[in-house]
Amino acid sequence: QLVESGGGLVQPGESLKLSCTASGAGTFRFWSIAWFRQAPGKQREAVSCINSVDSASHYAVKDRFTISRDNAQNTVYLQMDNLKPEDTAVYYCAGREWGCVESSDVFSTWGQGIQVIVSS
Repeated sequence: QLVESGGGLVQPGESLKLSCTASGAGTFRFWSIAWFRQAPGKQREAVSCINSVDSASHYAVKDRFTISRDNAQNTVYLQMDNLKPEDTAVYYCAGREWGCVESSDVFSTWGQGIQVIVSS
């Protein structure tokens, strides 16, 4: 099970740090964890992914977001800086036992999602 936290309402230019914590996952360190997001009326898109050897892939946002992991805490983080209104979405974390890919179809375990709103 994956649980997201850290979302909320911020103003443009501010930062947020999302957390994705796995429970009951003794093999968490072998998983790839990705962040996806879905804005109202839009398709879900991949944001970033980190694999078991800490190699990160960035998709929708390549310069303002940083993904990292702490295997001791079974947690992956998404540091989001200089947020823009277009970053407003529900953010989901998802896990799989293989490497990072952009497609959401191959991720087997999902969190419930957390809202991020960027507005002045």
